[in-house]
Amino acid sequence: MSSAMRTILKRNDEVAPMTGTKTVITLCLLFVVLFAFGCGAARPSKYYQLTPPSPSSASAAPEPMAVTLLLGPIYTSHLYREDRIVYSSESLQMGTYETERWSEPPVEMFRDVLVRKLRGSGRYRDVNTMRSGGRGDFVLRGRLYDFKEVTGKSFAARLSFELEMREMKSNATVWSHVYNYDEPVSGKDVASVVAALDRNVQRATNEVAASLDQYFSAHPPAK
Repeated sequence: MSSAMRTILKRNDEVAPMTGTKTVITLCLLFVVLFAFGCGAARPSKYYQLTPPSPSSASAAPEPMAVTLLLGPIYTSHLYREDRIVYSSESLQMGTYETERWSEPPVEMFRDVLVRKLRGSGRYRDVNTMRSGGRGDFVLRGRLYDFKEVTGKSFAARLSFELEMREMKSNATVWSHVYNYDEPVSGKDVASVVAALDRNVQRATNEVAASLDQYFSAHPPAK
């Protein structure tokens, strides 16, 4: 074997182990990076829900009226038919949080709180939803416009909607109510926004219940 050939083989023996070591190190580093990104993507979601209204005390509630209320559809944007919490600026731009979510779509939670508020008032013979298949004397329906965090000059939880009530016998709209209010948010985190939206919903359902009470006081149903 020539001297030149022996030199080439010696260099190959020296280079090959070094190349293998670098490959192993590179693969290890790649695995660590992919693992780190994988852990970040698997961050668990947080879920929030609204506080159910407290029922009126039996001693304070007046005798129920001979009225059965049905809560019909509440129309809204697809954003409020999903479980993600919506945020917006004072401009028209809106977005949703990825891992901060509602336990149910906002429009369903709002409808459930309203039903429980009216049912718990003790003012009506029965309060139910149209999905239950029951029959009623009056049907409430409406549209939910806003259920979101708003940032800008102020930091607030915005709730806006309108409701109307139709008498089944005459098929006439006999009552309507518009609500639009920004509840101040005390903190800078999503939990504070949720707490403010919860307060806003409680305020709104109290207002709706009082307005309906005024209507039926002025237009008592026949016994």
